[in-house]
Amino acid sequence: MSVAVGGLVERAAALVPMLRDNAAAAEKARRVPQESFDALSRAGIFKMTAPNAHGGVEADFQTQCDVLAEIARGCPSTSWVATIFSAMSWLVATFPDEAQKEIFATGDPRISGVFSPTGTAVPRDGGLIVNGRWGFNTGCHGAEWTVLNAVSEGGMPTCVIARSRDLRILDDWHASGMAATGSNTVIAENVFVPAHRSMPLPDMLEARYPVSRHNARNQYFNYPLASVLTVNAGGTPVGIARGALETFRENLPGRGITYTTYTNKAEAPVTHLQLAEAALTIESADAHVRRAAALMDQASGPMSMETRVKSRAHISYATGLARNAVDILFNASGASSIQMHVPIQRFQRDIQALANHAIMHAQTGLELYGRILCGLQPNTPLY
Repeated sequence: MSVAVGGLVERAAALVPMLRDNAAAAEKARRVPQESFDALSRAGIFKMTAPNAHGGVEADFQTQCDVLAEIARGCPSTSWVATIFSAMSWLVATFPDEAQKEIFATGDPRISGVFSPTGTAVPRDGGLIVNGRWGFNTGCHGAEWTVLNAVSEGGMPTCVIARSRDLRILDDWHASGMAATGSNTVIAENVFVPAHRSMPLPDMLEARYPVSRHNARNQYFNYPLASVLTVNAGGTPVGIARGALETFRENLPGRGITYTTYTNKAEAPVTHLQLAEAALTIESADAHVRRAAALMDQASGPMSMETRVKSRAHISYATGLARNAVDILFNASGASSIQMHVPIQRFQRDIQALANHAIMHAQTGLELYGRILCGLQPNTPLY
């Protein structure tokens, strides 16, 4: 595995002022603006998980989370799009070399993805004819390729990679949180996908990838799919909470507490308690993400079921902690914080949305981990 991350974290941090400036307009447009897409691409964010042979750096999971946390400080929605795009770059590297060369050819991979198998894939002429509709296709407006999952012969869930231009985007993304992710529904109507851009999803979940790939012996490209998707996602919730903390502290000087004798909020004991609890809760969330990343980065072979489940549990628990921290800060911000021009309300709405994501949901992750600790089998294939 390459750990030469080439200043990725620093380049991501340098984008924060621009992302903050664009956040309100992005939310109004319901998608990430082209300026932000291009800036992320120039910074190397989308290909940080791509193979060295195709211009990527194979960034370790801790670096991935650090990079995405920086982006989330500026704009949570943009961070979530970058999360999906970077994870899909990794996914492409598990496909045959023919698919990798085709998709990485431009050196600028922009790949969205949806994993609910809500379509069909019928074999024909050396490939598959794909039909269906997929909701929550995050970042679809900026993607050149789209990972879809469909049901093929015999009921087999199959992962396919289609050209985005062959899909139709519905104008149906109207959300209270993560509003700028452009997670619209996409529709495929008799779209042909060649066989080299398809793979059985169960094989990917169990890390059974083609052995003829140029990177087949690289541990970095032999993790179970769900573990990669989950741990890669850990940076955004931590970054959202950090962004909320930063905006709270920026707005603190000179503010009082209405209907009290406190003319300086920073002198009130209640503020001290709130700020300290939020800050330490964010540190706890970050620690859980680091534990999850370490489980991936230190793996030297096949991951055990318990390790895979634990990595998901750490990420979902961290997301719950991040949500709690932002709630504390939002509640401490007063009634003026509900106004759309006040940044902390966006961080609050965005973490509520992300924390309800099926993979990031704290209680679901805890239940899954608890089942394993009790000697039971997982109740989901996504671990």
